[in-house]
Amino acid sequence: MRQGVNKFMRHNLLISKTFAHAFLVIGVLLSIFPFYWLVVMSTNETAAIFAVPPRFTFGDSFATNFGKVMDSIDFWRALLNTLFVASVSTALQLFFNSLTGFTFSKFKFPGRHLLFFLMMATMMIPGQMLLVPQFIIMKEIGWIGSYYALIVPGIATAFGIFWIRQYAMAIHDELLEAATIDGCSKFGLYWRIALPILKPALAFLAITTFMGVWEDYLWPLIILNDSSKFTLMLVLQQLKSVHTADYSMVMTGTLLATIPLIVFFLIISRQFIAGIMEGAVKS
Repeated sequence: MRQGVNKFMRHNLLISKTFAHAFLVIGVLLSIFPFYWLVVMSTNETAAIFAVPPRFTFGDSFATNFGKVMDSIDFWRALLNTLFVASVSTALQLFFNSLTGFTFSKFKFPGRHLLFFLMMATMMIPGQMLLVPQFIIMKEIGWIGSYYALIVPGIATAFGIFWIRQYAMAIHDELLEAATIDGCSKFGLYWRIALPILKPALAFLAITTFMGVWEDYLWPLIILNDSSKFTLMLVLQQLKSVHTADYSMVMTGTLLATIPLIVFFLIISRQFIAGIMEGAVKS
């Protein structure tokens, strides 16, 4: 009787695992297909894209489409501009968000809870409502057309501070007290003790920040008025407006703009996963 029950349970467990694995495979395929379709479109001509039935295999037109993109827009300058803005914005956000989040989590000062509540309340305000006030401020201080207007307003965000604060609350107070007794300053506690522990949280914040700045279109469109300072999203829009029907060329430009994001994600995600695994082993 017991053997029959065990056999039945193993059979049900095998079926459950099979369905779970099949579900995961389907999910992976669905998530990968948009990027695969992007590559297919960038390697084919526009006529092949709209053929019936559509072509799902790679073509041999990528070199032609690549040449059209390079002839139509200043892609490499826009790429360097975007790399500069995204890298500086990410670095500044990591520093100020982590410093502020660590301060909120481990230091007591008057009005701390009220200040944190007011900061969190700003997350309820739609970003579109802030465009006009921010533009007026940038105009008054003379930052229209400058990268300062793209970088400085976002060096600290409510989400970033909240994310780091929640992660930093897991740091043991005894560790900070021992470092203080050994003569470590308050900034030293942040730099020497907190930052190494916050690596997984910083890696996640770096990924989201870099991708958000890289993909931003509306704010650079409002601020930048010099074509030599345009970011990738702006020049890709120009590509689409000039060549409305040549979707294969537009998709080639989109693919070229996506590759740096994928490389950045693969590099930073290693730190994120390594930090999680390190914490799991220590626990």
